[in-house]
Amino acid sequence: MVDLFLRFERQLTRLAMVVAVVMLVISVSFSFYQVLTRFIFNAPSTWSEVAARTAMIWCVFMAAAATFRGGYMMAVEAIYKAVPQRLVLVLEVAIVLCCLLVLAVLIHFGLLMALRVSNQTMSGMNISMAYAYAAIPIGAGFAMVAVLARILAQLTGREPVGPDLGDASPEVEMRDLRQTMPGSAGDADQGGPRP
Repeated sequence: MVDLFLRFERQLTRLAMVVAVVMLVISVSFSFYQVLTRFIFNAPSTWSEVAARTAMIWCVFMAAAATFRGGYMMAVEAIYKAVPQRLVLVLEVAIVLCCLLVLAVLIHFGLLMALRVSNQTMSGMNISMAYAYAAIPIGAGFAMVAVLARILAQLTGREPVGPDLGDASPEVEMRDLRQTMPGSAGDADQGGPRP
């Protein structure tokens, strides 16, 4: 049952990321079109700025599912380092409860807001404002499933508990890159060939 839920969540999060990427492309394209019409053709578009903003809102809320799934939203390394290792799971559960509370509030008030503005239209377009505000509850719903999948995978031992601290800092990555390049100063320090 857990494996089925995790597979479902993986597909759902993948769908959310595809939507986020598409919305990012749309937002950038419409923004570029807005710049062209305003500054090159001297005839500003009336709809492209609103459409770009709406697409960016959708991009952010849909991408939130993947960030919650990876634990990147609430992962504060200093707190994890300060807590004893035996209490890291308790900290994870507390973070999940906080995330679920915030996401539930977003779903509730996002739905109310989308319903409240359903009779209004976006400026320059004859489309209901509810389509823009619908990103809030839909994105929060996707993120809620991702949060539940993350803690479930950690509780069942399928994933390590805590944030992914395996990412090296840019300075460490650059040092490692210099050391692996032939003829670099890193090779000279280690007795390697000199240029």
